[in-house]
Amino acid sequence: MSDPISGAKDHIDAARKLAATIDDIPADTQLLPIKSVGVIGAGTMGGGITMNFLTAGIPVTIVEMTQEALDRGVATMGRNYENTVKRGKMEAADAQAAMARLTPTLDFGALAGADLVIEAVYESMDVKKDVFGRLDKVAKPGAILASNTSYLDIDEIASVTSRPESVLGMHFFSPANVMKLLEVVRGKATGKAQLATVMALSVKIGKVPVVSGVCDGFIGNRMLSPRQAQAHALIMEGANYWDVDEALLEFGFPMGPWQMADLAGVDIGWHRDPNRIETLRDALCAVGRWGQKTKKGFYDYDDNRQRTPSDEVKTLIADFAAKEGKPQREIGKDEIRERLLYPMISEGALILEEGISQRASDIDTVWLNGYGWPAWTGGPMFWADHIGLETVVAGLKKHGLPVAPLLERKAAAGEKFNA
Repeated sequence: MSDPISGAKDHIDAARKLAATIDDIPADTQLLPIKSVGVIGAGTMGGGITMNFLTAGIPVTIVEMTQEALDRGVATMGRNYENTVKRGKMEAADAQAAMARLTPTLDFGALAGADLVIEAVYESMDVKKDVFGRLDKVAKPGAILASNTSYLDIDEIASVTSRPESVLGMHFFSPANVMKLLEVVRGKATGKAQLATVMALSVKIGKVPVVSGVCDGFIGNRMLSPRQAQAHALIMEGANYWDVDEALLEFGFPMGPWQMADLAGVDIGWHRDPNRIETLRDALCAVGRWGQKTKKGFYDYDDNRQRTPSDEVKTLIADFAAKEGKPQREIGKDEIRERLLYPMISEGALILEEGISQRASDIDTVWLNGYGWPAWTGGPMFWADHIGLETVVAGLKKHGLPVAPLLERKAAAGEKFNA
């Protein structure tokens, strides 16, 4: 961690306030009343999303497909509230009152009275379109229909309904009852009143909302993608994977990309066939290295979740690098940091140029509140302004990486993203 960049704190505070405003929506737009909420799916995300509303005093009807899944989800929410009370963060009576606002059911038709319905089902376009098709028939006129997708096209989801103006994305971050960021995804047909309502409601449930346009991964995950690609390329070229993590830890992130993979679960999205090994992840999963939950992923973990690098993983990486014919070399922390962070800035510039994000400071707010970007920097775009956009461009070119046209133009003109 370095000393805070001059003006970083003021920028963060101003950016957060500004993120709540939408350029083309008047401040006096009439908001829709949200007196009750429906949530589809009682898993980790659905339960976490539900708790936000229950805690804020808004009743929730939560729907599941099986009694077992429903009971499990309700029990998890109850335990989460108990733990919050034990930690002194909530009064027992308030926790009981919150749970009393919950109506668990297997009846999809019970969503008919909700003013807002959020689906938190499996991240598959076919599954989500099926849910929204059913929801369109059940939800009352005027209800807002939201998807908790983290990547998928909101416009395509909206296309199966007769009311695309009522459809938008509400991308919560896990654990959804704790994480502050909420990406509110505006489809091409999303109504102004619906968007303004959800932005205001997000603040009411304690979130920091940021508007994103429709693209793969929205603002946050789209910028994460080139970082992950470079993290993989670096270890294939000879960088130790723990050095890749350490480079970001030293910068001030709470964890690096490989620690993050272990925490989330290396097996997420794995095809489950141990004989089909096409990627490094396949190789790790085939030998049971699924992450912290199996006490071994990229790292080995002890009972206190303390990590140590694994010789087995080092060998697997070396085997893959050899298969790909990648020559190995020593790679220093400076190159690691540049190759992880500079492509994110370039992607951020594309996001701005395409109008996916209204302003550079919104990108900073996303990364500060959802991905652990270190606050001393003021956020990725503010940090890029500070080190000089010409430095970022030169670094990208040095490593043979693409430079977004807007980034190139601003660097050449001596301009900043956050003017």
